[in-house]
Amino acid sequence: QRHQINDKRAFSNIVKFMASNIGSALSPNNISKILKNDGQTIHHSTVEKYLDYLIESFVFYKVNRFDLKGRKQLATQEKYYLVDVGLLNILMGKDRISNRGHILENIVYLELLRRGNKIWTGTDRNSEVDFVCRTTLGDINYIQVAWQLSDEKTIEREFGALDKIKDNYPKLLLTTDSFTQNRNGIKQLNVFHWLLDLD
Repeated sequence: QRHQINDKRAFSNIVKFMASNIGSALSPNNISKILKNDGQTIHHSTVEKYLDYLIESFVFYKVNRFDLKGRKQLATQEKYYLVDVGLLNILMGKDRISNRGHILENIVYLELLRRGNKIWTGTDRNSEVDFVCRTTLGDINYIQVAWQLSDEKTIEREFGALDKIKDNYPKLLLTTDSFTQNRNGIKQLNVFHWLLDLD
């Protein structure tokens, strides 16, 4: 009503698309292209407006990318997180097992926000770190989130993303694993213990 959105179907499709892609790098342009391939023509400027409305109303939070090498904020390919993952029941239905890693990432993002952090997503040419945080005291933390370290390939990928950052700020890997390991100064924590502040 407030923004006089006439094409309610297009708006609803964008909300559902974003909900199914939480934690993925998105831009109005690529959302528009993907929806067009799916038979829905929505101009990227309309997508941009709708995204702004959703952020203004705190349905989604936008997280900018941070260039880990150049040490600067980037202006494209932001990530979006939902204000309450319970809304996924309404938007996506019950079958969300394949998306549980991104849902966990969303939960960690909301907790980092609650703890007063300034948050970016970290990127360089070959890898990505889920969160670069500046705490209320001005300290920097790097945080990677994964559901489980189920095989050697996953272990290498998740630890490797943090390992490539060559400074001495704390680096955390949060997973649902009961048994955790530390490697090259990177600390793995059980995410539930971290959320409850038990570590």
